[in-house]
Amino acid sequence: MESRLLGAAVLLCLVDVLHAFAIEEKEDVFKRMACPAFLMFDNAAYLADMTFELPCNCKPEEVSSVIWYFQKNLGSHETTVLTDFAGTVVVDSGHIHAGSDMLKRFSIRMFSLIVFRAQVTDSGHYMCGTKKGDFFYGYDVDVQPTKHITVAFVDRGQHVQDDYTEKLFSLFTTFWDWTRCDRCGVRGEQRRIGLCYVQSAQLHPRYRAAVPNVTSCGSRAVPAHFQHPRRLRRPEVAIRSCLTPCLKEEVPEEGVQAISNVISKLGEKPWLPRVPTQFHKQPVGSGLIIACPGARPEHAVAWDKDSVWLYRSRYLVGVNRSMRVFIDHGNHLHIQRVRVSDGGTYFCWREGEMVAGFRLSVIYQHRHRRTLNDPETIYAVKIIGMSYVLISIIFIVIHVCRCCWQVFRCPART
Repeated sequence: MESRLLGAAVLLCLVDVLHAFAIEEKEDVFKRMACPAFLMFDNAAYLADMTFELPCNCKPEEVSSVIWYFQKNLGSHETTVLTDFAGTVVVDSGHIHAGSDMLKRFSIRMFSLIVFRAQVTDSGHYMCGTKKGDFFYGYDVDVQPTKHITVAFVDRGQHVQDDYTEKLFSLFTTFWDWTRCDRCGVRGEQRRIGLCYVQSAQLHPRYRAAVPNVTSCGSRAVPAHFQHPRRLRRPEVAIRSCLTPCLKEEVPEEGVQAISNVISKLGEKPWLPRVPTQFHKQPVGSGLIIACPGARPEHAVAWDKDSVWLYRSRYLVGVNRSMRVFIDHGNHLHIQRVRVSDGGTYFCWREGEMVAGFRLSVIYQHRHRRTLNDPETIYAVKIIGMSYVLISIIFIVIHVCRCCWQVFRCPART
């Protein structure tokens, strides 16, 4: 017994030593990297609706909290402060909606700035500093739009865009790695995101990139006299088919399996969903957007309706002009003008595994009679009343002017 206690004490001491070592290593990151004497900006490019993180790679040891600043254009008087002045802002990413203000879509964790579901308007300069205005590190962020993205289906023989070359610069696409197969056990799809980049010897030297003389198309390092690269080239995505086996599920123990067999023999077992399922009712004719829990735009996400597989080759936004049901580039499933036939169970796959279900029931909305207490009725009465008063004032003014004109005109004739 004493030997066990002694061993446990030694183990706890080792854990404390390793924990202290880990903390010391984390602090040494700021000791090893000195802040530049002249503020430079690291280029970073993302696709709209993605979540990105910007670490504050250097700061003085005596600084215990940081403040992040955002400027659309460098040197502008319009600066957005992204902090609670304690450097500890934390938000719940599950409540973030696309298009909401950036002040509602950011978080600060361990001196790093996290922006959820970035929009094109979030492109600009991000600077890590203090309340006094001392800046330690900067980023040049380029969020590229998905509205007119170029799509290439590899299985159909379609190819990605060719490089575009001008006298002073050239445009090309830098692709990320292929995602995992979005389904398992059946035919799935893989996606590869490509962002627009420009190469030129005339880029602004204050902006740094991983490769010399190369930066993203929306970077502020691109000279103003160049034609806007975004108009000449768009981001693109390549899609291809794939097939991967599913991981073996854990077989229940013999006792659990025996109890399940007894229940099935005694009577019909209740309906049990394969995955966590949410129940939802939606009125006919309205619009609905379904998001896959825990999924991000860079993840491999797929959608099924009951036993029908909704492949991107048919349901990706922009494939057909008149699409009522489609999947956007942020992996959301859109159903416009909901019909009764849209009812059913929608399943979501994430990184090759089915993770959630969405049971949709379509209902007819009962019409109710309007009363004078309804907000819509009060608003309509106010608008009608104000319009009537305005028309009456205009009518009176016109008649007064006519009378005055006739009065002053008659003496002149006599």
